[in-house]
Amino acid sequence: MHTDTEERRAGQAKPADSPTRLPGALHHALAQHFGARFSTGLSDRLTHGSDESPLRPMPPDAVVYAQNTDDVVFVARLCHEHRTPLIAFGVGSSIEGHVLALHGGVCLDLSQMNAILDIRPDDLCATVQAGVTRNALNRALAHTGFFLSVDPGADASIGGMVATGASGTNTVRYGTMRENLVSLTVVTAEGRVIRTARRARKSSAGYNLTQLFAGSEGTLGIVTEVTVRLHPQPEAVGAAVVRFPGVVPAVQAVIQALQAGLGLARAEMLDALTMRAINAHSGTTHAEAPTLFLEFCGSTDQVRAQGEAMQDICNELGGSAFEWATRQEDRTRLWGPRHHAYFAALQLRPGSRAVSTDACVPLSALAQCVEETIVDIRDTGLVAPVFGHVGDGNFHCVLLVDLDDPAECQRAEALSSRLVRRAIALDGTCTGEHGVGLRKQAYLLDELGADTVDLMRRIKQALDPRCILNPGKVFGG
Repeated sequence: MHTDTEERRAGQAKPADSPTRLPGALHHALAQHFGARFSTGLSDRLTHGSDESPLRPMPPDAVVYAQNTDDVVFVARLCHEHRTPLIAFGVGSSIEGHVLALHGGVCLDLSQMNAILDIRPDDLCATVQAGVTRNALNRALAHTGFFLSVDPGADASIGGMVATGASGTNTVRYGTMRENLVSLTVVTAEGRVIRTARRARKSSAGYNLTQLFAGSEGTLGIVTEVTVRLHPQPEAVGAAVVRFPGVVPAVQAVIQALQAGLGLARAEMLDALTMRAINAHSGTTHAEAPTLFLEFCGSTDQVRAQGEAMQDICNELGGSAFEWATRQEDRTRLWGPRHHAYFAALQLRPGSRAVSTDACVPLSALAQCVEETIVDIRDTGLVAPVFGHVGDGNFHCVLLVDLDDPAECQRAEALSSRLVRRAIALDGTCTGEHGVGLRKQAYLLDELGADTVDLMRRIKQALDPRCILNPGKVFGG
């Protein structure tokens, strides 16, 4: 599936099997310094020039496997000297073309930077290298009574989660990756090392550089170490699943719960098509109707009271078959379908490619946006389950497309565009958590305006004057 952005740049991206074009001095310096951790093999390059987006691979000219900040400094200085593109790579789970090597260059794989450097329960924080994955950190925290709350679904690297400003099912209670950062160690385009903040819980000293780099998609600097906020494991957790006659009352139930001050930890809505996919995938017999998956946490009494209040709200809005569970194994059984939704959706149309897109709108506009999108999908004739984090106004469409059918790809692209423009018209955003990458660039002007985008460009120019860091992403160039 070719987006407008990709087509504009198709002539600039070299074929996957073309020879590498690194400057000879740069190639020699990297090979000599890194040895086996430097590769120009086609398989390595293809792996690092691909992600979970529908865009074709765009491989770098070489791959370097970094193990510490000094390695990143070495590569950054050389690439800056030779004006060669430098793209940071975590685990490749992004879905908007973030890691594609549009102009070749060097891909800096950070997966071997996987050390957990410091865990400080008393300070409610932990420091890790950028290649540590969220599951690895939470396993290391298991004995402490604390956890990293951000859960984007995939076992993404923490550095990658910083780069995209990741979020997920826990956002409604704990916030996004942006809100869960204490400080960053960043290597700049010239190879300087900066630390954006100390470990204090708050500071009013200077500009907020931590938030500047969060969500910058590797275009302003390369994050090598991250200090994240930790949260205590709750005393009690309650889970609920309830079905509704339509998406509007399901979304309204979540909004009313938030307005009532209920302690929602997670609030997910799956449409009827997604529930059908889950039944086919898992052999379950859930009603094929819009369904809420909910979770509450707090003290035992608080969780019980929240569950009762939520059931009352759902009953008033036509919800039925309210299931409640507090034991771990029962909660896992109830929530299993939500965790399997994406993979279940893929089996609705074997042989197709999933084109995932997302949007986020103010809560007051969410029911309207979701309903209009489902009607739009129906009118288009595409297979596209809808589900999302309705507690924070973010939802996803998984468009199942035959990439060999140009007409179908065009319909899918048009549908995705209408979804984004609908969200922006409702004072929302083109992407709640996937990021801009290559595929969402066309919407930034509509969403933020020319002066705001121009300011972003000037920040990029100030921090990366030779435009070597992940060039072509966010707003092109």
